[in-house]
Amino acid sequence: MITNVHLVTIYVHDIDEAKAFYTEKLGFTLKNDITLSEDFRWVTVHQPDHPELELALMIPGPPMDPESADAIRRIMAKGMMHGVGLATDDCHKTFADLKAKGVDHIQEPSDRPYGVEAVLRDNSGNWLVLVEQKPYSPSDFE
Repeated sequence: MITNVHLVTIYVHDIDEAKAFYTEKLGFTLKNDITLSEDFRWVTVHQPDHPELELALMIPGPPMDPESADAIRRIMAKGMMHGVGLATDDCHKTFADLKAKGVDHIQEPSDRPYGVEAVLRDNSGNWLVLVEQKPYSPSDFE
């Protein structure tokens, strides 16, 4: 039986820069930093209160085939790679804090039927959707 999502891959340009971004700017905790071969490094981070969900910071490449890795790098270069959704209890405050730390943003906090949402980017161009969720139903979207 599946019990939960444990790992999500985030493709990055540089693992050391991404590790610094996620730990220093977003406040994540480093869990693993293991060099497995010349071509593969296993680096994971997690939100301090939720160690059960790790983000694997990976450069597009082996064991992925070159064509697939190139496609991912092209999407990243456009700044259109979707990353992760991040929950917050105060979207406006968290957005302001992250912006003050130099985190790039696409969309300032906006009211949505499901809560307050802002969209930021990590230092590899991945979208980070910041959401202060509120109760909603399908009728809220009509």
